[in-house]
Amino acid sequence: MSRTAAEADAGRRHPRWPACGLCPRFAIDIGSARTRAWTPGRGVVLDVPTVTFPGTGGIHPVQRGAIVDTAGVARMLDRLLGRRTAGPGRPLIVLSTPVLGGPGFRGAALEALEVLRPRTVLTVPAARAIALGAAADMSRPLVVVDLGAQVTEVALLADGAVADAYRTALGTTDLEDAMPVADVAGAVVAMVADMLRADRTPQSLLALRRGVVLAGGGALRPEIAYALTDRLRVPVRPATAPHTAALRGAGQILAAVHRHPASAVRPGRACDG
Repeated sequence: MSRTAAEADAGRRHPRWPACGLCPRFAIDIGSARTRAWTPGRGVVLDVPTVTFPGTGGIHPVQRGAIVDTAGVARMLDRLLGRRTAGPGRPLIVLSTPVLGGPGFRGAALEALEVLRPRTVLTVPAARAIALGAAADMSRPLVVVDLGAQVTEVALLADGAVADAYRTALGTTDLEDAMPVADVAGAVVAMVADMLRADRTPQSLLALRRGVVLAGGGALRPEIAYALTDRLRVPVRPATAPHTAALRGAGQILAAVHRHPASAVRPGRACDG
């Protein structure tokens, strides 16, 4: 497990978001198991396995929340979205990234996205995107658990930005390999306990008392929410359509910055929404 502070959610303000009424616009979420894309007016237009085919068989270019084959991700994006970006307008993209993916994930993802000839790419931490997609009240501290296929992240949001975050390389794939639900739930509880111990402010305790927002594919399994509720002794609320909550939140940011260009951040940088 690992932890970070607010630097993971830092961004720099920039005065302009390129205005382009004819440019295609995408929110994209590249996960270990699934890659998804959202466009204004159509919603989710892509939800497929994160697999690339360099030869006779498929390989997985994203493993345990890390991009291990940047060229493979680029080939996949070109195959899936290349035709949608073939016109004269260069796309505007908002990319949801793991909170603890760091510069490695962000840099590799931005490099892979170059295959789509983007005009601008804006990145947003997944926990922030999930809170937006779940329509959560971010005026108060909030705990978000993103339980994916191969990685689980626990993040504390304060004033809408990531204040602290933890990660473990466990997910629903491990449950399919016969790992008990209790083990995954125990890992989440341990990360929450670490967060509480590290916080010198009341924010994490106040957030936990509100309950936990649960997202990712793991939130589709009711036994996980039950186990977490039992162990944490607080309400655990799966987001609506939790597997696409981060994507929908990234889509909200895409729509907002397109309407209000002056609120955008520097292309390719992390933002706090």
